[in-house]
Amino acid sequence: MRRVLLIGWVMLLPLGGLYHLVAGPEHQDMDNIGKALAEAREMVGAEKFSAAVAQFEEALKALPVELVDDSRSIRLEMAQAKMNAARLPESNSDLKTLLDEMLADENRSDEGSDVQFEQAVRESLANSQFYMTWLMRLEGLSVTEWEPEIESARQNYRMLAENAERAGQSERAQKQRENLEATIRLARLDLTDLQGLPLPNQ
Repeated sequence: MRRVLLIGWVMLLPLGGLYHLVAGPEHQDMDNIGKALAEAREMVGAEKFSAAVAQFEEALKALPVELVDDSRSIRLEMAQAKMNAARLPESNSDLKTLLDEMLADENRSDEGSDVQFEQAVRESLANSQFYMTWLMRLEGLSVTEWEPEIESARQNYRMLAENAERAGQSERAQKQRENLEATIRLARLDLTDLQGLPLPNQ
C-alpha cells in the first residue's frame, strides 16, 4: 500500500510542474488584476479618483475578453471614479455605451443580478446627466443642447423610483423620487438663480 502511494506521489510531481507551466501565468494575471482592483477601490475610498481610474484601466486591460460581466462591473466603477475626477463628459459617454450594450445583450436576464446591475448603471448615468445639464446650463448652452440630457435623467430616475416601489424598497424609492424632483427643478430654474447656487457634489 505504501509503495502504491509513493508511486502515485511521484507521478503527481511532473503533473504539478506541467500545471504550473500551463496555468501559472494565467493565475499570475488574475492575481495582478485583483491587486489592481483592490488598489483602485482603496484609492476611491481615499478620494484619489484620478489614480483610481488608472488602476481600473490597468485591470480592465488585463482582463480576458470572455469575462464580459466582470468587464462591465469594472467599467461601471471606473465611470463612477471618472465622474469624481473631473472627467464628467467621458464618464457620461461611457455609461451611455455600457447601458446600450446591456440592453442589446441577447443573454441578458430579466431577473436577479442582471436587473440590479442595470439599475446601478441607470442611476450612475442619471447622476452624470444631471451634473452634465448643470454644467451645460452654466456654460450658456441652449435649451435644445441641454434638455435631452435632463429629460433622459428624469426618465431614468422615474424608472428607478417605480422599480424600487414595486420591490418594496421604500427608502430607495423615496431617494429616486427626490432625484426626479431635482431634475425637474434644474430644468425650470432661471439661469441667474442657478449661477448663484453651489455646484452639487458628484
